[in-house]
Amino acid sequence: MHTTPVQPEAYLRAKARGVTVREKPCKTVLSKTSLGDYSLNCYTGCEHACVYCYARFMQRFHPHPEPWGEFVDVKVNAVEVLERQLRRAPPGDVFTSSACDGWQPLEANLELTRRCCDLLLAHGFQVNILTKSSLALRDLDILEGRAARMGVTITTLDEGLRRLWEPRSSPVEERLRLLAEARRAGLETSVMFGPLLPFLYDDERSLDALFERAADLRVDLVWVDALNPRPRVWPSVESLLVKEFPDLVAGYRRVLFDRGSRSSYLAGLRRRVERVAARHRLTRRVNCCF
Repeated sequence: MHTTPVQPEAYLRAKARGVTVREKPCKTVLSKTSLGDYSLNCYTGCEHACVYCYARFMQRFHPHPEPWGEFVDVKVNAVEVLERQLRRAPPGDVFTSSACDGWQPLEANLELTRRCCDLLLAHGFQVNILTKSSLALRDLDILEGRAARMGVTITTLDEGLRRLWEPRSSPVEERLRLLAEARRAGLETSVMFGPLLPFLYDDERSLDALFERAADLRVDLVWVDALNPRPRVWPSVESLLVKEFPDLVAGYRRVLFDRGSRSSYLAGLRRRVERVAARHRLTRRVNCCF
């Protein structure tokens, strides 16, 4: 039996951060996904509270009284359930994580993602990580020398913008250090630049700064994504814009919801990405997700 024991101190610390934690046993933890062969999510909900997070759509299927970013359901039996699933699941790539950040603050105490990744690697699976948390540094000891890729998401190098859009994520420089340490440990590395923030951090100068860091770190793969009008995302984005950048509200509406404006915006963004990638000799490593 591997059900994670109750962690009252960890839960109280989350409550002090304004996050409600519930223990919710699960029936499955490894799921089929279009992002690879499988995805692994040991939590529902995410403390990082990113304003643009596409996973907000989860509330349509798992309603909570708290807004996104202020609740986390802990799949306390995740390790036990994964062990059972691995008896039948053929090895493949596992995206970790697709509907939460597997290394959000609660993971520091619960170690569910760590233990599940260790199990997956032991059973011959490839673990592909994408995180905004420097906590993943802790787990280099179980990843080193195994089939794992370390990836981080970076929306902006501007810490002021990062705190507004990704309030409980790790500072950008800590994420970049994670990539550097992972490479030193012999892991393949990747970076997701996105979603790029229209009119805030999507101009050529900003892109050049991002790609310069990727080149310096010699990352193996670069993904670039644009802001998307996914379900429940716009109200969150609009609320921040009204408070912090009211002059941009109309422009965001255009590039998100007006078909012609969006097409023109994405074409221009793609051209900027291509120019900057070529300048830093990263063209063959770049994949645009829009």
